[in-house]
Amino acid sequence: MDFTFTEEQQAAREAARAVLSGVSPDGVPSPVLSRGPVAEDFDRALWRRLAAADLLSLTVGTRHGGAGLGPIALCLVLHEAGQVLARVPLLEAGATALALSTHGGAAGARILPALGRGELVVTVASSGRTGHDAAELAVTAAQRPDGEEWLLDGVQTAVPWAPCADLIVAPACDADGRAVLGLVPRDHPGVALGRQVSTNGEQYAEVRLDSVRLAGTQVITTEGAWPRLRALLTAGTCALALGVGTAACRMTSAYTSKREQFGFPLATFQAVAVQAADRYVDLRAMEATLWQAAWRLETGAGGALPADADLAVAKVWASEGVRRAVQTAQHLHGGFGADTGYALHRYHAWAKQLELSLGPAAAHEEALGDLLAAHAPEG
Repeated sequence: MDFTFTEEQQAAREAARAVLSGVSPDGVPSPVLSRGPVAEDFDRALWRRLAAADLLSLTVGTRHGGAGLGPIALCLVLHEAGQVLARVPLLEAGATALALSTHGGAAGARILPALGRGELVVTVASSGRTGHDAAELAVTAAQRPDGEEWLLDGVQTAVPWAPCADLIVAPACDADGRAVLGLVPRDHPGVALGRQVSTNGEQYAEVRLDSVRLAGTQVITTEGAWPRLRALLTAGTCALALGVGTAACRMTSAYTSKREQFGFPLATFQAVAVQAADRYVDLRAMEATLWQAAWRLETGAGGALPADADLAVAKVWASEGVRRAVQTAQHLHGGFGADTGYALHRYHAWAKQLELSLGPAAAHEEALGDLLAAHAPEG
């Protein structure tokens, strides 16, 4: 395997860094201060800047007007976004664009150009379960006798950005148990949203589908579309967690290098240095497992186990690593780390959200154990 980034991937990262350089974590709304949703909408101004820099079309296929880049480029951009707590549905947009570019068929082709221009905001109704074969939404989908329409019923909780999205990608099962993706407009008849607030203060929603009728052009039946989308969301969540952990550790390094006690910088104390070293190991492990998983998704390279195993390992490290990074940061900052005028408490809220998103470490360890058992050599 070769983790050297291509010129196109590096250019995507630099473009994201340039756009996101204007985002200050100190200005990110705080769930501690708002005591509820931090805002009614995501950062639309940043969204427009990302669209203008062609970063929303990064993973859109070239035949649909995009750059046609893959999971590695998406994760590089999300890593930058995580470092500044960018309040935009970039993960959902990038993962959906990439999945639909390869598995969307005519239904995907219809929405990809608008998605790449930032004119269409999408989210994905995915649960915290870790299974990749079955649909995650408690929805059943059945074609009408004439075979032209689908009927969707069900509910999914904690759907990110749903109150602000134009389109909800709803994984479902057809009558034969096969996974399909319904492209459900937020204001479609039969769609109801129950207001929820995430750990980091962003507006989520419980999505209820009550006899939602979709035309055949609004449902993606291509085999592998949902597992691909779910895998991309998992890798992207790991990239965001790596960005959050990297920024928290950077803040801690800067603080302990300047803050003095007994006439010496805190960073020179052995207890502080050991904790910093442990978090450095965590970040390197998060980084290595993320790029291993992204490389498998990008290249389709085979291995002793399917790419799901690498994704599970990456998510275990992302969940545990980002939690330890912000906990150590809070500890080494002392009382200053709890100051609501300082950005660290915001990183703590985002880290906890990402730790549990798409399943905590324990759930992915269980999934990994199942994969190991299923692929164990006989005898």
